[in-house]
Amino acid sequence: MRGSGVSEQGSTSEGRGRLDTSVAHNARVWNYWIGGKDNYVVDQGVGDHIDAMFPLIRSVARADRAFLGRAVRFLVAERGVRQFLDIGTGLPTVDNTHEIAQRIAPESRIVYVDNDPIVLAHARTLLTGTSEGATDYIDADVHRPETIVARAAETLDFDRPVAVMMLGILNFVLDTGQAQDIVRQVMAAVPSGSYLVLTHPTTDSDLGGEGNIEAMKFWNENATPPITARPRAEVAAFFDGLDLLDPGLVSCAQWRTESDSTATLPQFGAVALKP
Repeated sequence: MRGSGVSEQGSTSEGRGRLDTSVAHNARVWNYWIGGKDNYVVDQGVGDHIDAMFPLIRSVARADRAFLGRAVRFLVAERGVRQFLDIGTGLPTVDNTHEIAQRIAPESRIVYVDNDPIVLAHARTLLTGTSEGATDYIDADVHRPETIVARAAETLDFDRPVAVMMLGILNFVLDTGQAQDIVRQVMAAVPSGSYLVLTHPTTDSDLGGEGNIEAMKFWNENATPPITARPRAEVAAFFDGLDLLDPGLVSCAQWRTESDSTATLPQFGAVALKP
């Protein structure tokens, strides 16, 4: 649960999206869990209820955010990446992808993708980057990867490596085959030397994911959009044809962390290279 770049009703770029504060929405609940202020009473109510059911959820939200920071810093500083396509960005908070990347390399170019009206309003105001680089926002649906790629190409150079960020977004694509197709289409559009950065919730017991089952059931009955978790094998399949970087597919809280005492959380995280 991070971004909101999915919709069964079409992209807001086509004028069909409307801000609905009567039902809890993922982008706002996630914002509430990580300490943001861009949420409503309905979001706080659902967020608190799930927190009571599944006390790990706030730790998952914070760990997912911290993983983003470590992954971006690693790719910019150690792998020389200067382009990012961040799909399902969610509401802007502190240390967004462009801020981390451009702090190290001001010439970095970042394209954000989401399709929630409140995210769009905040993104236009807050997601501004350096004069040396570029920061853009695409109002588009993750179910339409061809649209995302075409519009991202207006800002990114697809002849040079791109880091594709899919943090907490494929869990909103309920059909696993469709989710795999989305990843394949986007990664097919970027050149060799590009990266896939991904997080995804799981119910796997070795990561303590059993609590996700009832929490997600409550979510799907009381909030939007619907969500699913996947076992390790299905998450690993998103990286087919790519080379996983060490330490592989692990709890996102444990990916290249400097702490030996980091808890295991039911949210996979990994970074892979397109050979």
